[in-house]
Parts: sequence; C-alpha cells; structure tokens
Amino acid sequence: MRILVIGSGGREHALCWAIAASPLCDRLYCAPGNPGIAQEATCVPIAASDLDALIAFAQKEKIDFVVVGPEAPLVAGLVDKLEAAGIAAFGPSAAAAALEGSKGFTKDLCAKYGIPTARYRRFTDADAAKNYARAEGAPIVVKADGLAAGKGVTVAMTLGEAEAAIDEALVANRFGAAGAEVVIEEFLAGEEASFFVLADGKHALPLASAQDHKRVFDGDKGPNTGGMGAYSPAPCLTPAIEAEVMARIIRPTLDGMAKDGHPYKGVLYAGLMLTAAGPKLIEYNVRFGDPECQVLLPRLKSDLLPALIAARDGVLKDFDLRWHDETALGVVLAATGYPEDPLRGTEIRHLDAAAAGDPEVLIFHAGTKRQGDKLVADGGRVLNIVALDRTLAAARERAYAVIDRIDWPEGFCRRDIGWRALKR
Repeated sequence: MRILVIGSGGREHALCWAIAASPLCDRLYCAPGNPGIAQEATCVPIAASDLDALIAFAQKEKIDFVVVGPEAPLVAGLVDKLEAAGIAAFGPSAAAAALEGSKGFTKDLCAKYGIPTARYRRFTDADAAKNYARAEGAPIVVKADGLAAGKGVTVAMTLGEAEAAIDEALVANRFGAAGAEVVIEEFLAGEEASFFVLADGKHALPLASAQDHKRVFDGDKGPNTGGMGAYSPAPCLTPAIEAEVMARIIRPTLDGMAKDGHPYKGVLYAGLMLTAAGPKLIEYNVRFGDPECQVLLPRLKSDLLPALIAARDGVLKDFDLRWHDETALGVVLAATGYPEDPLRGTEIRHLDAAAAGDPEVLIFHAGTKRQGDKLVADGGRVLNIVALDRTLAAARERAYAVIDRIDWPEGFCRRDIGWRALKR
C-alpha cells in the first residue's frame, strides 16, 4: 500500500514510525513532515492546511490510504474531500470532528444523551458570561468554543481571572472566530487521565491508557501547554474505571453521534477527570493525543495499519490489539519561552549519539528543521524522548539519562514526568 500521513509534529513522527514497520506499507509519504519523519517517510512540502494540494498529491501518487494527524484539517473536512475523490482516509468527517471543533457542540451532546461532564453554559455576550461566572463563583473554567491551538482554555482560580479570559475571547477577539463563543464550565476536582478508542461508526476498540502533564513547569506550575510529557499505561485508570468510561461516556457518544446523523470514525480521545462521583468528560479530541501518541504506539505489539483501515472500513467489531507489558514514558524538550514565545533557530547537538545503542529509547521530532548540516529548533515543543522499561521509575531514569546527553542549552523540560503514578 502507498500511505500518506498528514502533519509535522511528534504525533505524526510516532505514526510514521509505526506505519513504516507494517508489512502492508510499500511506500510512505508525510506532508509536510519534519527531519525526524524523513528517516521513516518521504516528506512532501505541502502544508496540512492546504487541502486541495494534499488531494492533488494523493491522486498523482496513487495513494491508497491517508492518515490525518492534526485536528485542524479534520475539522476543515479533509477526510470528506479525500473520500469524495475516491481516496480512503482515516479520521472523522467534518460533522463528526465537531466533537473537538466546537466545545459547545460536545457539551450539548453530553446533555442530550446523559454523558457525565461538568455543568456548563454557552455565551457570545461578555456581560452575560461575566454575570454567570459571578453567580457560579471561582474556581471556574472558561473555554473558547473552537480550535485555539491549545491556548483557549483558562482554569480561573479567581473571578478576576475568569473575567479576563472572557474579555480576551469575546472583547479583544484574541482567538478570532474560535473565540466568538465561550463555554463556561464548573471546575472539576480530581485526577486527569486520557482514554483512547478506535471507532468505526458503530463499534469502539479501546486502546491503552495514558496520562500527560499539561502545565509547563515542575509541580504542575505555570500555564497550560499542549503537554510536557506522558506515560502509558496510567495506573489511575483501573479496569473497572475503564469499563465505566466505555459504558457511560464512549458508547453513548458513539450511539448519539450515529443517531444524530454523523457517525464517528477514527480515533476518539477522551480527556477525563476522575472525580469522587466517578469519571467525567472534560473534552474530546478527534485525533491521537500529543504527547500521548508517542507513548502509546511504542507499546503496541500489533500492526497499527490494519486497525486504522478497519476503523475506516467499519469492521472493528471483532478486531483485537496486543500490547507490550512495559511502561513507556515520554519527556518533551521545549524551546525557551514556550508556551508564549518560543525561541527558534537554536542548534541541537549530539541528538543521534544521545540514544545510540539503546533500542528501548526513541526520539520523536516535534518542532525541528534542517539548516544546512545543523538541526535547529523550529517550534515550541521540539523533541519527545521516549523510553520503555519494566517499571515507570526505570523508564523515567532511562529517558532523563538520554536528555542529559543532548547538547541544547536553549531547551528545557519538566523533571517530574510520571510523579503522580510514582506517588501511588
């Protein structure tokens, strides 16, 4: 098969790494890719947002199957356009991708089908939103309704913070159309976890669990980010809790989406809060998480590609996946200034040598580019260092040992990835 992966981050590097290992894959392309992905696939300089050019390339190269990594082209309808052009694609339709594209859409679906989540209201008027926030009290959560590149959520510990977040979206127009409406939610207390399934429109195949670290600094300090590290499996997601999540959150969502006329196919990522009253949905993502994907796929014993094809073809019912017993832990190396204003163009040295000779360590590129013979940072989250071992503590030690051998003074990372699980 001739496969095209869409995207350029660490998630897409992990997907290319896994797909390249499949005996079904004869030729692998990635658009636009990155220097790490170039070791697994032929990189094509087409932006993930250039839907027409992607379709033209897929037609020209007789691509058999497209795997869409990021959320924006999914919400924009890339899968619909590919399928209309006769090209098989993995990922939800634009209508189904509204589960991530509109937080209000998802909250309304939860209300309609009794899916446990935080209380909420939707607002387009700043004064009405502030009045509601004052009535509810802090802490409270303010979310831009649409895609805001991971920057549209404020967990406001004071009413002042909540009002500032409302003004940012509805008055200052910081997020453009994505912030023309806000969702204000009840603050949920508990432990966060990530739960992934493959879905084929009717059936769901659970994947391994994971837990990431959203805040930028050790001890969960500083602003939220796209994720500073992750590990899999997540001990907090016991078999009993996973069964509850499937019964009360995942299955009602898939049934509701099908009933409403937009069946969900692809990977569905449920961000959960494990509260005293049971697991509740924080939000859905309609793609593999990043950095969770980078710790999930190295634990997968089975061939990933047939599972993705089965999800697209609607034949997941009797499908099964096998997983390695080892724990995988990934640490994000980010550029100084992330998440607000990351420093670009700084050179990263000794990367290949850092993990040489250790088959249990993988380095996924997330924001790099080549400048002549140099590898330089070209984003906020730049590298993912992933290690596997029998225990979480051993995997963590292995990952940080590699990080300490990388020469990149302008980079930084959290030094406490995995602390929740280790504390248990």
